[in-house]
Amino acid sequence: MLLVATGGNIIVMWIVLAHRRMRTVTNYFLVNLCVADLMMSLLNCAFNFIFLLDSNWPFGVVYCTINNFVAHVTVASSVFTLVVISFVRYMAIMRPLKHRISRKLTVLIMILIWAVASTLALPCLLYSTTKSKRYSNGKTRISCYILWPDGDYLHSRIEYSYNLVFLSVTYIIPMTAMAACYTLMGRKLWGSKSIGELTHYQKNSMKSKRKVVKMFITVIAIFAVCWLPYQGFFIFVYHHRQFTKISYVQHIYLSCYWLAMSNAMVNPIIYYWMNSR
Repeated sequence: MLLVATGGNIIVMWIVLAHRRMRTVTNYFLVNLCVADLMMSLLNCAFNFIFLLDSNWPFGVVYCTINNFVAHVTVASSVFTLVVISFVRYMAIMRPLKHRISRKLTVLIMILIWAVASTLALPCLLYSTTKSKRYSNGKTRISCYILWPDGDYLHSRIEYSYNLVFLSVTYIIPMTAMAACYTLMGRKLWGSKSIGELTHYQKNSMKSKRKVVKMFITVIAIFAVCWLPYQGFFIFVYHHRQFTKISYVQHIYLSCYWLAMSNAMVNPIIYYWMNSR
């Protein structure tokens, strides 16, 4: 998964940045999405994989902080980028005569995306820490976690509130907005009947727009499926604490985590499959 995610996203970035005809506004935002997926793969997944092998964090408190921050900032920046892409596509299809977004404005929007995502992930920088625990067999293991001012995991009201805000801002609200955008675009592209006969250029343009919209609907649908179990896991466990006592809770968590992380691998495959360019 790590190899496909890393290789796939680097190739997509190279295709867009190294070829002049590929440097469109939508593709620049795709590169932004690739950067988030690449950061998730290299700075989070790889280290968490080593940690999950035997539940020991050997990378120290500084990288524990970076790891938690990257996990939150990349999810937020990914979904914010998808929202902006939805809006850009909406304007191109629903308001084709309106002035297009300039390259300068595109860069400013990307900076804003990362600034807002970083602000949302700020608690990870403030409260991430490590803790050593000695077991009866003589082994000592270190865990990396977020210690909130009012308590740790499952005992913190602040953490529960933060998880609810994070779920709303990076999942529920964006998914609702994107669903509305793509529904309207779908009605325009597939539902409306044109007056008179379409020219060859108009037919090709319509076909191209439909392809792009199909691709992004697929990207968003898979994002929704991949991240919902992981986003909902912590809310569910807070309300059903007896769930943490069952013997296979770790396996359920790992399944949710793996599904969420696999999203970084799936996106480049979708681009290759659904966009010949």
